[in-house]
Amino acid sequence: MQNRFYGAFDTERRTGTDDSGDYRTPFQIDRDRVLHTPTFRRLQNKTQVFWSGEYDFYRTRLTHSLEVAQIGKSISYWLKSRADGPLEDDFFIDPDLVEAICLSHDLGHPPFGHAGEKTLNYLMRDHGGFEGNAQTLRLLTERIFSSKRDGMNPTRAFLDGVLKYKSPWTELISADGTRPKNHFIYDDQYTHLDWAIGGHDFPLEMIPGNERDSFKSIECQVMDWADDTAYSLNDLSDSVRAGFLNIEKIESWAEKHGEATGEATPLGDLMLAIRKKRVDPFVGRRIGKYIQSSRLETDVNFLSAETNRYRYRLVIDEAAKAESKLFKRLAFEVVFLSPQLKQLEHKGSRMLRQLWEVLGERYISQRAIDGQDFQLLPGDTAGEIACAPDERTRARLICDFLAGMTDGYAARTYKRLFSPDFGSIGDLVG
Repeated sequence: MQNRFYGAFDTERRTGTDDSGDYRTPFQIDRDRVLHTPTFRRLQNKTQVFWSGEYDFYRTRLTHSLEVAQIGKSISYWLKSRADGPLEDDFFIDPDLVEAICLSHDLGHPPFGHAGEKTLNYLMRDHGGFEGNAQTLRLLTERIFSSKRDGMNPTRAFLDGVLKYKSPWTELISADGTRPKNHFIYDDQYTHLDWAIGGHDFPLEMIPGNERDSFKSIECQVMDWADDTAYSLNDLSDSVRAGFLNIEKIESWAEKHGEATGEATPLGDLMLAIRKKRVDPFVGRRIGKYIQSSRLETDVNFLSAETNRYRYRLVIDEAAKAESKLFKRLAFEVVFLSPQLKQLEHKGSRMLRQLWEVLGERYISQRAIDGQDFQLLPGDTAGEIACAPDERTRARLICDFLAGMTDGYAARTYKRLFSPDFGSIGDLVG
């Protein structure tokens, strides 16, 4: 049965190639292309909250992405099942498309979590910045298949669903020259953005920044809520298991911020689950509650006549949104700001800075190190940089290399370059 929710505008591919003859839908092809790339597999060794490899049961970017995909698909099924909604058996948000978007939403994140992202943005401050979502867009459109360096040729609905932010870096530089900290695309990605929205112009009132970033396709909105759900609940579970979050810390934090901890309150329920050692069932029930807190409302905007993906907006019950924000604040202030995690973030940031310095001197500035042209990068990467037309492009390619590293690969490369007693000629360096 054909799904009337999508048309040719949504399923068109970046190069205009035709999917006819394939047994899969265009969105299943998008999902499969993501799943079978080294870029996706590398997420298994990239930090979510705790450093990957510390213990087997902590979440990594890979397990987080899988959980977001499961929640996103469940939201799609829930919205279709609602008798009071606009969706029907042949008119629905495609769960395969949502899954592809959710699986891809963190592809561009570098090693060492958000600390790594901030570090690379600082290091790229004179070369167009670095942003995890912008890097995801770069991978999908230009880099993900390393042998061809031409991306995965995504459908418009898929690419647009990944686009959380729609403001170029340069347009967000303030009058005093301050560069944006996050939430931008790279300047040379505007053509991809223009294609994603079908060549339409943004209304004048939709200025770069939050106003424009809030304009998202319904699938992107579903991914956002699925990500918030996973982030606010599953990360709590890891934090309890790691010993960073316990009843005493929750009570102290709640008292400081005037939050209720009594019976039938979110924090009270969490503390009861910790006492009974039933945190995972608590998280599971809350995920179900958050999924079922969503509904669709119609919307009218400059793309709503072009595609059903912009005819609807996702509305979340206020109680669920407030609870999610509460749990995120708790995790951020008690766990993410703890000295133990901040020390590890500092270490990861320092490793990236020193790798940038030595690789930048050799390949961006193209200066010999100690009078020698050391070959520090794999041959294909070094060759591509050598052919780059200018310093800005060379810097972006070094940034690609660092952002693509796993936590473990970055640490090993750092030790191989800077630790006298580490490394051998048998090391795998490619």
